[in-house]
Amino acid sequence: MPFVFKKYNAVKGKKIQQFLLDEAGLSSSVSQKLLSKNRVFDDQGHTLKNGQILKGQYIQVAIFEGHTRGLKPVFEVQDFAVFDKPSGLMVHPTRKTTAYSLLDEIRYHFGDEADLAHRIDAETSGLVLVAKNKQASTILKTLFENRACHKEYLALVKGQLKNKITIDKPTSKSNSIIIVKMICENEKGKHSTTHIQPLKFNEKNNTTLVKAIPITGRQHQIRVHLDSIGHTILGDPIYGVDDQVADACLRKTLSIESRVELTGAKRLMLHANHLSFVYNDKKYNITSKISKFYE
Repeated sequence: MPFVFKKYNAVKGKKIQQFLLDEAGLSSSVSQKLLSKNRVFDDQGHTLKNGQILKGQYIQVAIFEGHTRGLKPVFEVQDFAVFDKPSGLMVHPTRKTTAYSLLDEIRYHFGDEADLAHRIDAETSGLVLVAKNKQASTILKTLFENRACHKEYLALVKGQLKNKITIDKPTSKSNSIIIVKMICENEKGKHSTTHIQPLKFNEKNNTTLVKAIPITGRQHQIRVHLDSIGHTILGDPIYGVDDQVADACLRKTLSIESRVELTGAKRLMLHANHLSFVYNDKKYNITSKISKFYE
């Protein structure tokens, strides 16, 4: 497990934030982060908040300690690195019981200051940019916020797509039982634009390999945009299927065979294939070395 509980004998009468600085040896920023994320507990298991006075015998702090399962960066310079994430791996733990995520590898290789510069869905494979220090993190996250990082994806979609198309449809949360599902049916949604270019049509199984370039960075943008024009991505567990199937896929109660039958593939056939950006006046173009993604 990435979260390890560290135990410290309490100093009664001391404020928790000062205790973390003086006795646990944590920095002010780390201490505040732990307290704000409810990762500090008294000897009764109650969450401690900033400003509280210690009364118990000890406290426990949930510290994230990354471990490796052998995943290594595919590109690396002094300030940042790039991982080629496999499908099915979350980039960040969603709860304290999350056994493994990409953040484990990031912290294992580069230490506690290293962080994700952006995120991709767990089901999506491909390139993820990682900052090795806080200064680089600020710069790289700003690049993504300002849309100054060019991203390209490969997707295998249902049906034949013959011509280039720009999908310019606002996206918003759906009223589905699937809480992460998005829709393109609300004109008051967030502005979202995706360029789609067909690359190769497979007549045998009626699928098209496409390049997808998201101009904006909305949740599930490429997935919901392609589904909205009738070209759902193969293997998508949420779009192009009814909510009951989606729920079974997300809960992992659906067999691989059933998922392939219902969605067309055992995984979401979406891959973050290319990143290009300027960092410290130098242009970087990084492309994934994938093989047989669409075969």
